Amino acid sequence: MRIPKAAFGIVKEVARHLLRRPVVGFVVLATAPDGRVVLIKRGDTGQWALPGGTLEWGETLRDGLPRELAEEAGVDLLSPGALLGVYSAPGRDPRFHAVTVVVGATVSEPKQPPMNPMEITAVELFDKHALPSPLSHGMDDMVRRALAGEPFWE
Repeated sequence: MRIPKAAFGIVKEVARHLLRRPVVGFVVLATAPDGRVVLIKRGDTGQWALPGGTLEWGETLRDGLPRELAEEAGVDLLSPGALLGVYSAPGRDPRFHAVTVVVGATVSEPKQPPMNPMEITAVELFDKHALPSPLSHGMDDMVRRALAGEPFWE
């Protein structure tokens, strides 16, 4: 018997909560070649955020980067960038204790819509000096530090 992919995803999320271990994921300060920043509009909060997600089992951060960028923002990875920060405060993400790695990347302009329109309702490019605020999941400080070139970890 095959388990539908959506049901498997729900089981994985429940397991994360039951196992009570931090979830490792990443967000991407993704910029188009013209310097504009790619943001996604989250369906759960209605706020803008950096694209990203959690690692799949057996996946490296470098392997997850193009996958999440394509799924959430419909962009292609042109070149990975620097490690910009690591955020691990337990209360930062209201869903679970997340360890979020912030990386930079140069990406194409969006080529397709997000794969899950319930999760991601819009994708837009913003000038670095005209980013919306507040960003979802406490990302304002992540973006501010990353754009200022201030590496950070907690």
